[in-house]
Amino acid sequence: MESAAVLNVLVDNIVEATSLFGDIAAGEGLAPLLVLAGTLLIVFSMAVFGVLTLGAIGSLFTSS
Repeated sequence: MESAAVLNVLVDNIVEATSLFGDIAAGEGLAPLLVLAGTLLIVFSMAVFGVLTLGAIGSLFTSS
């Protein structure tokens, strides 16, 4: 049962950290724009690396 208590504490900490981050991000002046810019950078980089990965996988199965 101790593992359930530890897991409960971890989940509570994660929920609290998410709530605090949301309060900070919504409370400051330009913070929502910075969060949006960071999100767009992450999405763009994931898309680029996804395309590169698909190209690499495609080149494995095609002969040139």
